[in-house]
Amino acid sequence: MLQAALPTARRILRSNARERECRERAVRLAMEHRDAYRSEAALVTAIASKLGCSPDSLRVWVRQARRGGGERSGQSSAEKARIKALEREVREQRQANEILKKASAYFAPLW
Repeated sequence: MLQAALPTARRILRSNARERECRERAVRLAMEHRDAYRSEAALVTAIASKLGCSPDSLRVWVRQARRGGGERSGQSSAEKARIKALEREVREQRQANEILKKASAYFAPLW
């Protein structure tokens, strides 16, 4: 059963790599040709139609790349990931504190 699933996993990893390469190429193309268009909307629409992807997706990718490069204000992907990890850690710490409070309340009469 595991052998049958292995090629599928490899295919998924390859398709993710292809998608990432396609996304990077689309963003690079948009960045290189942004001076040739009057607006970001015109740029995104023209390039998305040539590449066969959604203009909205390309717009999000370009803005995310600009944020990551420091050209645009906002949180980069790395900052968002770090904040999400810290929020998860805080949530786990609060749960642990609640468990300890309940345990101490339960065992307090025994002392």
